[in-house]
Amino acid sequence: MVAAPNSPQLSTQPAWSRLFANPAQPFDLTPLPVLEGAIPPGLRGSLFRNGPGRLTRGGQAMGHWFDGDGGILGVYFTEAGAQAQYRYVETPYFQQEAAAETLLYPNYGTLAPGQIWQRWGKPAKNSANTSVLPLGDRLLALWEGGKPYGLNAQTLKTLGEMDLGFAHSSDTFSAHHKIHPETGEIYNFGVTFGPKATFQLYRCNPQGEISQQTHFSVPGLKGLPLVHDFVLAGDYLVFCIPPVRLQMVPTLLGLKTVSDALQWRPELGTTIVIIDRHSLQPISFCQQEAWFQWHFTNGYVDDHGEIVLEMVRFPDFASNQQFVEIPQGKIQTYTKGTLWRYRLAPKTAKVIEAYEICDRSCEFPITLESHTGQPWPKTFMGVHRRESDIGHEIINAIAAFDHRTKTFTMADMGANHYPSEPIPVQNPQNPDEIWLLTVVFNAPANRSELRIYGGDRLEAEPLCILKFPEIIPPSFHGKWQPAL
Repeated sequence: MVAAPNSPQLSTQPAWSRLFANPAQPFDLTPLPVLEGAIPPGLRGSLFRNGPGRLTRGGQAMGHWFDGDGGILGVYFTEAGAQAQYRYVETPYFQQEAAAETLLYPNYGTLAPGQIWQRWGKPAKNSANTSVLPLGDRLLALWEGGKPYGLNAQTLKTLGEMDLGFAHSSDTFSAHHKIHPETGEIYNFGVTFGPKATFQLYRCNPQGEISQQTHFSVPGLKGLPLVHDFVLAGDYLVFCIPPVRLQMVPTLLGLKTVSDALQWRPELGTTIVIIDRHSLQPISFCQQEAWFQWHFTNGYVDDHGEIVLEMVRFPDFASNQQFVEIPQGKIQTYTKGTLWRYRLAPKTAKVIEAYEICDRSCEFPITLESHTGQPWPKTFMGVHRRESDIGHEIINAIAAFDHRTKTFTMADMGANHYPSEPIPVQNPQNPDEIWLLTVVFNAPANRSELRIYGGDRLEAEPLCILKFPEIIPPSFHGKWQPAL
């Protein structure tokens, strides 16, 4: 466990390690004071973010960043100003471990306590800690390996596990859904583990109810893969299945965690799967050279009928080890992901062209949700300020890549400032104006802030800086819900 902030040991640790020193402290709805600038007059709506808020319990540390208990941040912008609250997703797993004040369940990188025979048959804890899906007065907390948990969007009170109309009790609902900007339909997937990997595909109505569910398996796919994200591109859904495979026997016997049992198998290559968005049926499969990606930016179909998609591409699976090290307060594994573009032939899934468009170390690429499945002008992302920061610093700046001018612009906040994934918000009065909202840990001031930047002038000072009442640990993903 990372030393407490008043410990002498902390001086040898990077500034960001303080974010993992103690569990996040929940707080009730609180007005946020403005430290600098002013809230843009047209900014009305709610920002929701989800991420691991607690990585220890009863003196025991969880084995991976992905295992932390989900904590939801809600920030609400009205004519009166901004208010915020932070609450844990109180799943039954969370409640039972809180009552026992010890870890009870296995997770992605954490073994269940006890002897081997005591671990068999224990369900994995649904941490509900990866992303959110606002659905009017409800908010879904999403996690890779299970069903979503519902919360009241205004109070963040946990309502319980949500059955959206799943066909099977074993169905899972990924954190990386896609919303069609014209129909409001929600597309998602889940992986069912058995003798072979079965991908469940979902089409939901705008209220989140499943209207169509199908499944597919990949011919010749050996072993159980890790798939975190996918792409909606015009009339297609695209999956890139990297060569990461799970060792089933040691995992089922409780000898290894899922994280430890995942192997990088580059000789298997990355498999591309293209799905018809309307029928949810596979069109084509193709095996390509090996690469790994956690996140895609977006995709579209160009004038030639070819699929264009963008991702942060890594050469291997080393980033998974980084996510073990980050909660320990020190990164020892070097890995660099950069922004890549691919062009694919829909009928064959073959790669026509693949090239790096920006060589900066980055993650969490994102664009406006209204551009989903369509060409988009700018990619926003988290980056490292300097090349020398890779390998010992977490993301410490945000940036934009303009696809029209091929230019890279960065908001350099200075040393020891650590932003979250930037969330772009469109000015309803001026659609050409984009605001970027990011939660920042300002280590020199030992506080968390919400910073609002102009999307076309990231190099300028932020438009507004708001102060949170407590330290907000790094979250994975967030969503903006415009005011009605």
